[in-house]
Amino acid sequence: MDTSTILEIRDVLLLFGKSIALNKVSLQITKGHIHGLIGPNGAGKTSVLNCVSGIYHPSKGHILFKGREITDLKPYARQKLGLGRTFQNVEIFTGMTVLDCLMFGRHLHSKYNILAAGFYKVWAEREEVRNRRVVEEIVDFLEIENIRDAIARSLPYGLQKRVSLGIALALEPELLLLDEPMAGLNLEEREDMVRFIVDINEEKGITVLIVEHDMGVVMDISHDITVLNFGNKICEGKPEVVQSDPAVIKAYLGGDSFTQN
Repeated sequence: MDTSTILEIRDVLLLFGKSIALNKVSLQITKGHIHGLIGPNGAGKTSVLNCVSGIYHPSKGHILFKGREITDLKPYARQKLGLGRTFQNVEIFTGMTVLDCLMFGRHLHSKYNILAAGFYKVWAEREEVRNRRVVEEIVDFLEIENIRDAIARSLPYGLQKRVSLGIALALEPELLLLDEPMAGLNLEEREDMVRFIVDINEEKGITVLIVEHDMGVVMDISHDITVLNFGNKICEGKPEVVQSDPAVIKAYLGGDSFTQN
């Protein structure tokens, strides 16, 4: 695997019974890029994310992260290596405060054990301070200072999505998988989310693999785009190449023109 490639998917076949969800799909994600993964409903986009994050196990094929085979690793082991994930539906701890939700996202980075916790003032407190520092930076970055002490379930959906993004960032990922981050957001919230994603990539240097139905967003922020249809990869390249590809136009519109939403 090329050193500039942070994630490589090789000939991944995913079967559900006799149904083919992914048909020997291969793609490479360049380190430092925003990579868009698009396609009509049922194309297999979320299945790719689920295979990468460890929720699904491919029937055949290989997944490499930073040159290491992770195909058989558990989800938590992949997180430890530097994979973060958000979901289309909000995945947060609704009975906890926003700050506690973000602190929970630091659990993989907590180095003290039960014995160390017994000497809290000496060791565990130091870890708590370190984790709190990271969380405070996320609070500032996502501009959620005014809701830090709010119960997560009391927040509007758009802010819950932002908190979900914060939990993923608390893992300090090198690769962030985003599953339809714009879904259910109003125009202002979508603009904010786009800004955060671009800043995550440019300021924090985090590589992003994004599944999104908003074609305007994908075309505007992605360095590279892969297109799936019925579990098959039908196109890959720069946005200007993808949006003019006949196979992509046919898959989306069945016609001879491509219109961004």
